[in-house]
Formats: sequence, C-alpha cells, structure tokens
Amino acid sequence: MPGFEMLEKKNNNFLLSIDTYHSEVAKETVVAGASIVNDISAGEMDKKMLETVGTLGVPFIAMHMKGVPETMHQSIQYENVVTNVLDFFIDKISQCRNAGIVDVIIDPGFGFGKTIAHNFQILKSLEIFKTLGKPLMAGLSRKSTIYKTLQIDVNDALNGTSVLNTIALLNGANILRVHDVKEAREAVTLLQAYGKA
Repeated sequence: MPGFEMLEKKNNNFLLSIDTYHSEVAKETVVAGASIVNDISAGEMDKKMLETVGTLGVPFIAMHMKGVPETMHQSIQYENVVTNVLDFFIDKISQCRNAGIVDVIIDPGFGFGKTIAHNFQILKSLEIFKTLGKPLMAGLSRKSTIYKTLQIDVNDALNGTSVLNTIALLNGANILRVHDVKEAREAVTLLQAYGKA
C-alpha cells in the first residue's frame, strides 16, 4: 500500500489500475486511489470480487482464463476456443450487471490457458467479441505466441508485438495492454491516420 499510495500521489493525472484477483486488495487500492480493477480470473477466483467492484463503482476488466495460474497450461482443450470464450463473456457480463458493475472491459486472455494456435484463432476472430458491446482489451505484448512462433528470445519480441498489436487494433481492440508504450502509441497513431485517409 505505501508504494501504491506514492504512485497515486505522484501520478494524479493518470488512471491507476490494480491487477488483482483478491476482492480485499481491490477494495483497499480503490479506496487509496485506483480507478480500475483488472482481474485475470474475471471474479472466478474470489467469489466476492464482482459484488465488491459493483459496490466500489469502478470499471472492471474481466479476463478469460481457463483454470487457475498454476494449472492453466495443463490439458488445454476447447471444443471451439472462440465460441467457448464468447459464451464465457456472455455469462460474465450478465453476472457483472447483476452485481452492479456498469463498466465492463473484456480481455480474451491471450496466453492464459490457451495454445499458440488458440491465440491466433482468437486474434483472427477478435471482431466477433465486439458483438458483446463492451470495450475490448488485447494483451499480446511479448507473449510466448510471438517469440515461440518466431523462434527468438523474448527480449527480441518488440517487432512481433507491434505487428500483433496492429492486427488486434484492426480487428476491433479498443485497449492494448503493453510493456512498450511508445511503440504501441505509434501503432495507434499510424492506424488513426490510415483510417482518416
């Protein structure tokens, strides 16, 4: 908390997001100044999360993850990854609404309980998730999908990240979760110019 409070005081022009799947952490950090709760489990790992966020009145980033972090890469199987993730969000958005959460941002969870092939299928079908009527976040930055496909080191994954970020934006992503802010902003700026041409 001291570190978080220091950031909140120094960066009062920024929106701070807390990345947690614990409802108590969400509550304490929002009281201290966080503006968004980002939960990689979409409220699945702490059943009090949705109710807590609804009470706090802040936006909620709900990410799809198959299983839990310790087991999400074991026995990764879907009947149809795009349909399964879409169905998950249809149900999750309803749960959020019932909990009083007004602003929901959906994140398909690239790399969280998904194979490289699954990640590319979701990326290719990203526009389907726009039918849910919610902002869409893509977290592709320096993921193993990039460096394993290119057979490079993770430290060399910036160019691949920019390529996949650009594809995500073209396919309907509204928000990019990135490590390399400058390069992501350049991709957004160039795509905006392209769109106006």
